[in-house]
Amino acid sequence: MISRRLLLSAAIPALMAFSAVPAFADTLKVVASFTVLGDVVSQVGGKHVKVTNLVGPNGDPHEFEPSPTDARNLKAAQVAFVSGEGLEGWMDRLITASGYKGKPVVVSEGVNTRTMDEDGKTVTDPHVWNSPVNVKVWVANIEKALSEADPADTGAFKANAEAYIQKLDAMNAYAHSKFDAVPADRRKVLTSHDAFGYFGREYNVSFLAPLGLSTETEASAADVAKLIEQIKAEGVKTYFLENSNDPRLVKQIAKATAAQPGGELYVESLSDAKGPAPTYEKMFRYNVDQIAAAMAKSS
Repeated sequence: MISRRLLLSAAIPALMAFSAVPAFADTLKVVASFTVLGDVVSQVGGKHVKVTNLVGPNGDPHEFEPSPTDARNLKAAQVAFVSGEGLEGWMDRLITASGYKGKPVVVSEGVNTRTMDEDGKTVTDPHVWNSPVNVKVWVANIEKALSEADPADTGAFKANAEAYIQKLDAMNAYAHSKFDAVPADRRKVLTSHDAFGYFGREYNVSFLAPLGLSTETEASAADVAKLIEQIKAEGVKTYFLENSNDPRLVKQIAKATAAQPGGELYVESLSDAKGPAPTYEKMFRYNVDQIAAAMAKSS
């Protein structure tokens, strides 16, 4: 059986002959690795960018398998953006296969990252966007990259960036207003994998999860048993599903601990346009509201 990876490599040379028509003269053709990043790039770039996301709505950036279409879009891009910190493990392979000549902009450079121990190794948590404080670093890096690619529109990028940073400050203040008064023993929730570390650090919320920083990891029976005991001991009363990954394990753990469902969180991807989280701002506020409501209900 020929692997999808080999098919991708074989298909790309033929597809390159049909690369997309260049963007309008005043519009940068931009690729973003996933929807959350793509939205922030759109906020800074405004009408001067056309953004294509590689991982689409409700997609999992950890387990993503690039297609020939993704290779074609990357090949045609004038600027490419990735979050970095190990999130897009597939990106180097896609760059090689597509023939993209540029170097992706790593927007998380400069973020105060957190590290964890997983299987005896120290790894960096890549989920930096779950705190709007970190996304302010994204915005600065995006503004700089767009201005370098399109100097004529530097003023517009600067104005857009400043306006969006004000929104990020408002989002951060909103989250603090929801959580700061909640007793510490109620700031605990169960999720599918460890993707809310930066959110937890900023708002002093404890997130317990059966899986590590990547959904590609697997939880052992011993790890699951240990987590169940921890949930019972700490009195965690609410669990959340995630829009971009398999809910079965967290449901199994919830059943064993009597934790109640709190709804669905948008962790690594936006919803489609009709969903509750079609932009980063709406995604963040939605998650805050869901988690805060669960805490209030558990009191």
